[in-house]
Amino acid sequence: MTRTFEKSSTFPVSVNALYDWHARKGAFERLVPPWEDIRVVSSDHSISEGSKLIMELHRGPGWVTWEARHGSCQHPALTGIGFFTDTAVRGPFKSWVHRHEFAGDHESSTLRDFVQYELPVDSMVPEVLAGFGEAELERMFEFRHRRTAQDLARHTRYSGEPMKIAISGATGLIGKALSALLTTGGHEVLAISRTPGPDTIEWDINAGKLDAAALEGLDAVVHLAGESISGRWTDEKKRRILKSRVDGTTLLAETLAKLQRPPSVFVSASAIGYYGDRKDLPTNELSEAGEGFLPDVCKAWEDASKPAEDAGIRVVNPRIGVVLSAQGGALKPMLPAFKLGLGGPIGDGRQYMSWIAIDDVIGAILHLIKTESLSGPVNLTAPNPVQNRDFVKALADVLSRPSVIPLPSFAVKAAMGEMGDALLLEGARVYPEKLLASGFDFHFSKLEEALRFQLGKSR
Repeated sequence: MTRTFEKSSTFPVSVNALYDWHARKGAFERLVPPWEDIRVVSSDHSISEGSKLIMELHRGPGWVTWEARHGSCQHPALTGIGFFTDTAVRGPFKSWVHRHEFAGDHESSTLRDFVQYELPVDSMVPEVLAGFGEAELERMFEFRHRRTAQDLARHTRYSGEPMKIAISGATGLIGKALSALLTTGGHEVLAISRTPGPDTIEWDINAGKLDAAALEGLDAVVHLAGESISGRWTDEKKRRILKSRVDGTTLLAETLAKLQRPPSVFVSASAIGYYGDRKDLPTNELSEAGEGFLPDVCKAWEDASKPAEDAGIRVVNPRIGVVLSAQGGALKPMLPAFKLGLGGPIGDGRQYMSWIAIDDVIGAILHLIKTESLSGPVNLTAPNPVQNRDFVKALADVLSRPSVIPLPSFAVKAAMGEMGDALLLEGARVYPEKLLASGFDFHFSKLEEALRFQLGKSR
């Protein structure tokens, strides 16, 4: 039995802009719902006829392969009407054909997603389960259309000549999302990486090597790379955390300072760990550094970018807060316990969590690149920080689960040591004053809305 699903939305951009966004590298990554565990095996990064994408979806205890091939396509430039199609050659459905249709003019446009599909062993599937499948499609396409609208709004605001941007840490949570945001906006992204490959600038931090010639003439460099701070902080782990940040930043800053055609801006990441434990004291970019390992790391990390500043390059240090993404960061590890109803406040639950949605993190980095008046430290946090007890209640409410099982302080310290103390039991009430003063628009200023979007739980 062939079933159909359809969703349409209107966007305040030209039909050409809407189509081009879908046609560019990174569109698939931006459209994957974050609550889905999907890994790309291979991709032609194209929607032209004959191109293909092979991915694996996590289902139950294993993985299911989905191979999609693109059929005929038409750009809307000539007639104001465009389309492209993809058909599942392999996958969880007996059949799947997805037609993306575009119509409009130079001021507004409409996207219509039309899907024809057959469920596996359709005659044996009760209608109630078939209805559940349609609800999942509605959930997925609601997310896709909203993210498309938000990304297009970002690109409309920060329009201009396409930029060439290098990113270190491009395979990390923020780096992957930022790369996809930029490429769908028509910008060229190069990954600064130890592994050679296309669209890559090679470096070796330990050897102090970086391909300086490949950095000439770039518009911006975004430095996100660094040793993960998760895991027990042994002396060796702490050494790697500090060394990876200071050495990598120093290598980049000193190399950029010597270029004949340096980038106009160097965005070198930092973190709100700079402020240490501030209890409920309101904190902004003028607040002093705290005391302890994380503040010391952040101070050294930011100081390492000074050679670029001394050379006349605009340097911005985004102090990034607790990043919310169902694909990683602080949120993903919480989900299994909370989905089972086993979540609860950590310690007394009064410590502040200065969170920010992943979409606003990458949008803010684009804002930093394009806003020439911004330099120095800039807090990347949502304007409404919350206490841990309020955070866990909001997460439990979104998941329709209780949140009554606390994690005592002694258990955190016993299991995680210094790391648990600094990351889970301490906090800072951080406000993004410079972002707000410079006119940045948050797509997610309220916690519940951010969680619902990431988890596909919109009301």
